[in-house]
Amino acid sequence: MKSDQVIVSFRGVRKTYDGETLVVKSLDLDIYQGEFLTLLGPSGSGKTTCLMMLAGFEFPTGGEIWLDGKLLNKVPPHKRDIGMVFQNYALFPHLSVQQNVEYPLTVRKMSAEERAHRVNNALKMVRMESFAKRYPAQLSGGQQQRIALARALVFEPKLVLMDEPLGALDKQLREHMQYELKSLHEKLGVTFVYVTHDQGEALTMSDRVAVFDKGIVQQLDTVDHLYEAPCNEFVANFIGDSNRLRGTIEHTQGDYCEIRLADGTRLSGLNVAKANAGAPAVACIRPERMKLAAGAHRMNGANGHNALAGEARSLIYFGDHVRMRCGVRDQDECFVKVPLGTEALAGFTPGAPIALEFAPEHLRVFA
Repeated sequence: MKSDQVIVSFRGVRKTYDGETLVVKSLDLDIYQGEFLTLLGPSGSGKTTCLMMLAGFEFPTGGEIWLDGKLLNKVPPHKRDIGMVFQNYALFPHLSVQQNVEYPLTVRKMSAEERAHRVNNALKMVRMESFAKRYPAQLSGGQQQRIALARALVFEPKLVLMDEPLGALDKQLREHMQYELKSLHEKLGVTFVYVTHDQGEALTMSDRVAVFDKGIVQQLDTVDHLYEAPCNEFVANFIGDSNRLRGTIEHTQGDYCEIRLADGTRLSGLNVAKANAGAPAVACIRPERMKLAAGAHRMNGANGHNALAGEARSLIYFGDHVRMRCGVRDQDECFVKVPLGTEALAGFTPGAPIALEFAPEHLRVFA
């Protein structure tokens, strides 16, 4: 369970490999005891480099990394009291499951009795005690992942780091393991720091998510706030799906502004960037926040809602809903999430005019 106690601190951390390009730029980040924090971002964003610096496989070019009050900058990996689960699991093929899990205890010169007790507990924790005598080649991907996790937890570290550990699994098993990891985290109360480029994974498991891009944390927040209130266009587009509308800010009023699209349509939204009138802007809105109006002819923005004219192009079936692909004049295509059984779907015709409505508080305007 997350506490208010900070266990890890990055202070002004920078990293460059060539002496010119900063892969990580002046990172300040606190990680709390017992939380599940995910470092999320595209390839090359700096997230894995941060994890490797925390693990000790890379050293920072500048700044400081602290773990539980101890400066880590020059501490080798095996002296950091940190468990690590790699993407390829890194199990020793010539050692049995039991020997793989026991390895960190052997290195720490624990007694045979203590090793046996801890290995048994760790294998029970991941429900793999009946596989103790098998070898990695005799296990499935999901089973190997469990053994790698047991090995990372067996010496009771202060911190467990995971570098895209579910990346090699198929979709169904990956989703199952997400729930397993979250459940195990809640049971143990150990601090987890998890790296992924999969935003669905991040939203499913994390207490907080740090969204990386170009070596900078763009936003650090709880998963619900990250999805509902992205702070910039990158986060809005990287977390979940967003429709983008480009235009110019016409005027501002308090927290809101009016944006004018190229075809003259005026929409009201939250002025997230605090931009001034005349500034070019991009407005983002989630597909589930847009609704098909009661009739294609109705474009009066009833109930204080924004109204947008477009044309229906195609339907994409998602099982519990469909997504309607829509064309909007002088804009990128947009998608609307429509529940099954919606009356407007019954007479769907490609090319037919439609009207979309959405509340101003769900339209986030970025400069």
